[in-house]
Amino acid sequence: MNTRLLAAAVLGTLFTLPAVAAPVVYTIDPTHAQVQFTYSHFGYSNITGRFDRLEGTITYDPSNVTASSVEVKVDTASVSTGVPKLDQHLQADDFLDVAKFAEATFKSTKVEEAGTGKLKVTGDLTIHGVTLPTTFDVTVNTVSEHPMKKKPAAGFDAVGTIDRTKFGIEQYAQATGNDVKLSITAEALAE
Repeated sequence: MNTRLLAAAVLGTLFTLPAVAAPVVYTIDPTHAQVQFTYSHFGYSNITGRFDRLEGTITYDPSNVTASSVEVKVDTASVSTGVPKLDQHLQADDFLDVAKFAEATFKSTKVEEAGTGKLKVTGDLTIHGVTLPTTFDVTVNTVSEHPMKKKPAAGFDAVGTIDRTKFGIEQYAQATGNDVKLSITAEALAE
């Protein structure tokens, strides 16, 4: 085999191999991310609030999702329901006790594929000083170059349900029930 044919064969093989992408670390853009919570009030209404301040990173590898990870910190004092008295009550020691527990955190321990554009992310969720394993169902919204920032970006939505009493927040469980639905949306930019 002559040298030109060998070189052509090698180059042809290289261009047909799948690209191996390394995990990309994205920083959550706090101006385009929200953590919302929803709970039932005596079964009459489903009240939704949010936390206005959060930060964190998402490491994502679409070719090997098990190499992906998430770390998020939420400022518990930033709780906002649109009702100032309720916000103050949620910040008080019989609920979030923000003076003692200023942050809620989530650190993933496992990321799994759950279908096209879907992930299951399990990790340690810490609220009110209690850490419990928690799983979120995640939708990969998009991974592409950000049209304004001109850098790699990724967007994700996640949902999960927790039992607040297991985190030591037991006050008024008869009124609001134990279950709290968490909904997270996050836009993140490559570091």
